[in-house]
Amino acid sequence: MRRKRKGRIGSSFDEFLKDEGIYEEVTARAIKRVLARQLAALMQAERLTKSEFAKRMRTSRAQLDRLLDPENDSVTLGTLSRAAHAVGRQLRVELV
Repeated sequence: MRRKRKGRIGSSFDEFLKDEGIYEEVTARAIKRVLARQLAALMQAERLTKSEFAKRMRTSRAQLDRLLDPENDSVTLGTLSRAAHAVGRQLRVELV
């Protein structure tokens, strides 16, 4: 007995978001959440406290808290770059 392959029904989720006019906003928030989780995981792996991480970044704990908050998307590339360097990584940004 052969199985019949089903085609897609409707558009992709990306297309839905674009149709709703929120694709860019949703994508930016998703990227920020991923970066916040990655930084938190690196901090945990290196057993860094927030105070030590903030010192390495040459910033305040308050700014670090904003950076690690997955819901706060008002972070600059400079801050992200300093955070990456503070844990021995590089920030890579590309347009696709």
